[in-house]
Amino acid sequence: MKTTKRWTEPEIFKCIVKNTPLVSIDFIIKNKEGKVLLGLRKNKPAQGYYFVPGGRIFKNETIEEAFKNISQNELGIELDINQAKFLGVYQHFYGDNFFGDESFGTHYIVLAYEINIQDLINLPEDQHSEYVWLSPEDILNSENVHQYTKNYFI
Repeated sequence: MKTTKRWTEPEIFKCIVKNTPLVSIDFIIKNKEGKVLLGLRKNKPAQGYYFVPGGRIFKNETIEEAFKNISQNELGIELDINQAKFLGVYQHFYGDNFFGDESFGTHYIVLAYEINIQDLINLPEDQHSEYVWLSPEDILNSENVHQYTKNYFI
């Protein structure tokens, strides 16, 4: 299956974000030293914070298909869900949204997966301006890491 970037008309997506939760997948990518990959978010919500890579699941896309598509778009490599360990379901509530409209926030239902990967090169810069590898301890102690990312390590 070929992975592709998907897109929703902005006005439709705005209506969705305003009125429903989004379902997404977050990747807790660990290397052989046990450090975790985080990217500095370019967009709202969580703009300006380090966050784990991830993305939303689209209508009529299976979780398995979404896993492949999101990994390709966020990491530059296609991963199979069978390579990962399911960590659980999380909820993220933000007071802002991608559109900058102050009248509503964003609500995510997140499926979190842990994956061990040794090397990642040429990471995409669509969503993150830079990447770092941090230990879980450094993640918990950093003011620059978003609380929702920290919650994966509490």
